[in-house]
Amino acid sequence: MSLFNRRTLLLSLGALPLAACNFQPVYGPGGSGEVIRNQIRVAEPDSRLEFGLVARLEDRLGTGTRYTLDYTIERSSRGLAIDEDEVINRINLRGTLSFTLRDAASGRVVQTGEVATFTSYATTASPVATESARRDAEDRLAVALADQLITRLIGSAQSWS
Repeated sequence: MSLFNRRTLLLSLGALPLAACNFQPVYGPGGSGEVIRNQIRVAEPDSRLEFGLVARLEDRLGTGTRYTLDYTIERSSRGLAIDEDEVINRINLRGTLSFTLRDAASGRVVQTGEVATFTSYATTASPVATESARRDAEDRLAVALADQLITRLIGSAQSWS
């Protein structure tokens, strides 16, 4: 029987960098995810895309009254794949979310920024299927923008909360 255990050695070496960088789980006690949970009120949505964004933000962050989050979404689409008959088969949907987070009591801006991403969908001969694919792409775009925004807020929360 060997006294040398490779698993123990590898686990020890793997944990060493985390201990050196003061690693703390985001959603652990006192982590930045817990600091902003149920603290942010998101502005009311005006469109289907914004509704999906707000739903995802409130699902992951909860709702609160300490901070207010205002946003604008710019969306554009562009044909990606064109066949030999010059029919567009795939459309790229790009979204840019500009946001401002304010302290609700004082109105002081605590963070501002912008996130962007894209998704795409296929067109078909059926207008109903194409519309369904477009809506699904919008839903995915809203989720992706919300997730990027949440990552940005959690990453900087310790400096402004």
